[in-house]
Amino acid sequence: MEASKDISRLIEIMAALRTPVTGCPWDLEQNFATIKPYTIEEAYEVGDAIERNDMDDLCEELGDLLLQVVFHARMAEEAGEFAFGDVVQAITKKMIRRHPHVFAVSDAATPDAVKLQWDDIKTEEKRERAERRARRGITEDFKAGYLGSVHRAQPALTEALKLQQRAAKVGFDWSEAEPILDKIEEEVGELREALRGGDHSKISDELGDLIFALVNIGRHVKADPEEALRGTNTKFRRRFNYIETSLEKSSQTLEDATLERMEELWQAAKAIERQIG
Repeated sequence: MEASKDISRLIEIMAALRTPVTGCPWDLEQNFATIKPYTIEEAYEVGDAIERNDMDDLCEELGDLLLQVVFHARMAEEAGEFAFGDVVQAITKKMIRRHPHVFAVSDAATPDAVKLQWDDIKTEEKRERAERRARRGITEDFKAGYLGSVHRAQPALTEALKLQQRAAKVGFDWSEAEPILDKIEEEVGELREALRGGDHSKISDELGDLIFALVNIGRHVKADPEEALRGTNTKFRRRFNYIETSLEKSSQTLEDATLERMEELWQAAKAIERQIG
C-alpha cells in the first residue's frame, strides 16, 4: 500500500489496522477511552508547532491529529454508530449553518454582528442537541445550574480556575490568599494519610483536592496555574539538561550516575541560574 494525498487511503489504512487477525495487535485492542489521551496529546503538539512557527512540524502534527479523528471514526463505524463520512457531513452542515452571511442570506456585515449571529446559532444548536440526547436517554451531569457555563472540555487546570472564578462571583471564595496556604497544608496532610492507607482511588482523590487548592492560591495572587506550571516545566528541562551535559563531559551517562551526583548537579544548575539573575 502506497501513500496518497487522498483521505480515502488513510481511512483504508485504519480499516486494515483494525481488521481482526490480519490487523495490528495494538490498534485492535484500543477503544475510545484508551485513544483519548493520544488525541489530546496530538492537539497540544499542533499548538506547540504553531508556537514554534515550524511549518514542517505543523504539517506532520496535523496529520497525526487527523489520524486520531479517523481512528475514532473507525471504532464508531465498527460499533454501528457513525463513520468518517458522517463526521465530515456533520461539520460541513454546521459551518454552512453558522455562516448564513456567506452561504445564504443574512444582514450580518461586521465582525461583531457575525459573532452575535454565531452565538445565536450555537444556542439553537445546543437546544437541538439537548433534545436529541434526551431522546437517547443521555443525561448531562454538571451541565445545569450556576456552574453549567464552565465547560468540561478543556484542560483540568483551566477548568478548575474557571470554576473558582465563577463561584467567586457569588461570594463563594476566600477573602485573601493566606488562609489558602492553611487549606493546602490540610490537603497535604490528607494526601499523606491516603498514601499510608494505600488506596489508589483515595490517593487520586486527595491529590486532586491538593491541586485544586494550589490553583486557588494561584488565582488569588494572579498567577495563571497553566502558565506557572509551564514555566516550571521549562525550568525542569533546563536543569535536567545541565545534569545530562555535565555527566557527558565526565564520560558518564544518566543511567550510571547516582541520585546523589544528579542532585549535586541540580543544585549547581540552580546556583548558576541565581547568578544569571
